Amino acid sequence: MNIKIDIKIFIFALIFFITNKIEIYATAMIFALIHELGHLICGIIIGFKPQNLSIMPYGIKLNFKLDFDDYNKKVKKGNMISVKKIIVALAGPITNILIFGVTMIITAMKGDFTFVGLTNKNIIYSNLIIAIFNLIPIYPLDGGRIVHEILHIFKGLRLSYTYIQDISLISIALLTTVSSILVLYYKNIVMIIVLAYLWKLVIQTEKEFSLKEKIYENISNIWQKNLQKLS
Repeated sequence: MNIKIDIKIFIFALIFFITNKIEIYATAMIFALIHELGHLICGIIIGFKPQNLSIMPYGIKLNFKLDFDDYNKKVKKGNMISVKKIIVALAGPITNILIFGVTMIITAMKGDFTFVGLTNKNIIYSNLIIAIFNLIPIYPLDGGRIVHEILHIFKGLRLSYTYIQDISLISIALLTTVSSILVLYYKNIVMIIVLAYLWKLVIQTEKEFSLKEKIYENISNIWQKNLQKLS
């Protein structure tokens, strides 16, 4: 398995250090790793093989080698691989939700505590934020991937690209509005940086999907021309 580190992670760490939020960022990255372990274990269980692990400023990204036999197993307008991708995408946030829940129960029973240098409040806060953040329906976050694969199953692959672009743009616009209010209230520049990075991801994804749409159009045009020649 190849491991890649995005150098922008050090820029993010510096910003969090300057804003006195480095402990929160370090805690978040630890549980982002655990989040990805949830994806990894689930993926291995259902037959995927880990291929690339990328350490990004906003977390950790894991890619799998897919079983191409699953492409031949139809599920409505999609295929079995879409179902497996949904399960794997859900595994990460569920891991954080479980940690959040267990920590809440222990806190309710014993009060505040520290675990390997991490306070219970930071554990609760980090896992809650990571779970919510990743479930936002913005591609390529887990929530966006889940929605994309559901659309693939019920609407087909081509329409799924169109719909997830629209959903991602609406979600990032709403998130920007809410975050702008929070930035004014809490005066936390970190939210602006996270938003900027999300906008970058959305724009990059839109370009990738637009390219795929052009490929579909070209293939469709070729098929139509061939059918016209045959007729």
